[in-house]
Amino acid sequence: MTTRPHERDVASLKGRTVSVQEILDLFQVRVRDHRTVHQISQVLTDAGLTTLPDFAVCGLRSTVDVVPLAAVPAQRTPAEPEGEADEADEALPSHALPQRLLLGDMPSARRGLVSVGPGTPLSQTTFLMRTKNLSQVPVTTGMAQIHGVVTWGSVAKMYEAGKEATLDNAMEKDSLPVADARQEFFAALPVIREHGYLLVRGDDGCLSGVITAADVTERFEGAARPFFIVGEIESLLRRCLGAALDTETVKAVQTNKKPEHRTGQVSDLMFGDYLRLLDGDQTKTSLAERADANWQALKWPNMPREQFIGRLKRVKDIRNRIAHFDEKPLPQDMLDELTTFAKLLRAFVA
Repeated sequence: MTTRPHERDVASLKGRTVSVQEILDLFQVRVRDHRTVHQISQVLTDAGLTTLPDFAVCGLRSTVDVVPLAAVPAQRTPAEPEGEADEADEALPSHALPQRLLLGDMPSARRGLVSVGPGTPLSQTTFLMRTKNLSQVPVTTGMAQIHGVVTWGSVAKMYEAGKEATLDNAMEKDSLPVADARQEFFAALPVIREHGYLLVRGDDGCLSGVITAADVTERFEGAARPFFIVGEIESLLRRCLGAALDTETVKAVQTNKKPEHRTGQVSDLMFGDYLRLLDGDQTKTSLAERADANWQALKWPNMPREQFIGRLKRVKDIRNRIAHFDEKPLPQDMLDELTTFAKLLRAFVA
């Protein structure tokens, strides 16, 4: 839900270069979707403003110029074919990829970390590692000066070398894996792979967190899993529809394409097209009537149509949210909705 800012705050954007995140913060919006983008665009239009490039298709850290609306030539004709908005929304991933992922985007990079001072006994340090389940503990002075890092591997090397069991002997001191939070994430992956961790400095130069190999796995498992579930849902839908509907029926909902590009293949459909094929409560009467016949063709006598369409709409909305590459993981309840709908479809696919 958006919050309409004061007119003077909107007007103050004119002529400025701001990040997309600043615009969203002004409207108290966390996630862009078709509704919030429309509302923000409308407020900007009412103020005679727009952004170059369009804030709706840029990464959150990308910057845009806020310019007078009159200074931008019209790019579209007023008559927009039905379904074109859906296509633009669903095609968003190819346009909305963030320019780059930074180390600071990883939650663990700014979560803080446990450290010990240079005078700490080794036994106390290893006890801390065991009780807090830590694989590494930096030895620091005031979180700014790093003397070394104690890891289970460095402790083992100390004993193998027959050295006295002291903190200084147990520390790794050379070529420590340390990086700034503003550095690119993917460029740092080889370092994390080599050492198993990466210490991160915040904007103030002090250690702000640590990224481990486990953090990387968790982050990308959380980001990738929803995509795979949505992909499975789409594959199952296409199998169902492809087996039940003919080419001309599919062509009838490809209203976002020129006639010569309407293939009639379910593999070319998007989520908005699936709804136009099956939703009997849509505004265009001809499509609604065809949808009734299409639903009958599926031969799902025990599937409540209204509930199915409701869930399909929710999946479409969640899919569009995923497409915005929100840096926060998809909430568990939404992930559960996707999983449940996939299981539902599996039961009806031979």
